[in-house]
Amino acid sequence: MTSTMIHTHALTRHFTVKKQTVEAVRELDLHVGKGELVALLGPNGAGKSTTLRMLTTLLRPTSGTAEVAGHDVVADPRGVRRRIGYIGQGNGAGHSQRARDELVSHGRAYGLSVAAARERAAALIGSLDLDSVADRVVSSLSGGQRRRLDIAMGLIHAPELLFLDEPSTGLDPQNRANLAEHIVRLRAEHGTTMVLTTHYLEEADQLAERVIVIDHGRVIADDTPARLKAAHAGDRISLLFDHEHEAQRAADRVLAVADGAELTRAGARVDLRVDGGAALAPKLLRGLDEAHIPVASVEVVRPTLDDVFLALTGRSLREESAGGPGLERAA
Repeated sequence: MTSTMIHTHALTRHFTVKKQTVEAVRELDLHVGKGELVALLGPNGAGKSTTLRMLTTLLRPTSGTAEVAGHDVVADPRGVRRRIGYIGQGNGAGHSQRARDELVSHGRAYGLSVAAARERAAALIGSLDLDSVADRVVSSLSGGQRRRLDIAMGLIHAPELLFLDEPSTGLDPQNRANLAEHIVRLRAEHGTTMVLTTHYLEEADQLAERVIVIDHGRVIADDTPARLKAAHAGDRISLLFDHEHEAQRAADRVLAVADGAELTRAGARVDLRVDGGAALAPKLLRGLDEAHIPVASVEVVRPTLDDVFLALTGRSLREESAGGPGLERAA
């Protein structure tokens, strides 16, 4: 078993749209080690789903190379498929089948014996809290239950590497939280390498050890969530005053204390973008008090991954993700 699960070099995919060549993925270099949980972030059309489709052999690269679980995606696609699990954005189970039967059939398709498939299905049903619905037809399951069944189907053959393409899309917050707990537990129990795409930034922050930001088909950032936020987006300190003239006076005073801070003022509000906001806020308040500038309220907000994306691209990932489908959806 290789210690490198994914290695790509100059991986590229072009599409032709209205006689125009569009580079969905451009010379992508990617490395994912055994046991990692990596999140790919980017708006619709950024290239992340196209990348997943190439890595899972669903789409042939235009150029470049990719090895997944030690097998070339072009030269040995069957070898790749035997070693990966893939959970797409739609429900993969047949609606008229019982959940347990669907899992066993999936296991048989991967070459497991009937006994082994049943044993594996029973274990996954227990791990994913599907015991009470295992013998119901899939069409009768809730959205959260279906997504957990999809994960069980992706894990039935004990893959070394699991791809999850927006697994919690369409789920309510409670089911998203439950699904995240199951993913964490399954990874801890089985050591499965996971690659996750998601539009829920809190999900990526909670689950991923590494976050890779893709924009216009290229990797523009790759690090832990904490280091990305520290490097690309500082804390935000918001100071609210009773009067606009107080905010104007405060802005001059604040910059003298918070050297290098990025300051914006709107009416009676002053916002600062700065590192170490929690430690700096008391100093700012003391300085303003000494200058006899009363502060009505203060708020310190830690940076988010959306702040990182905004700093890197000038766009909000939340706003982009709420828009219409991009090229990779339509392709």
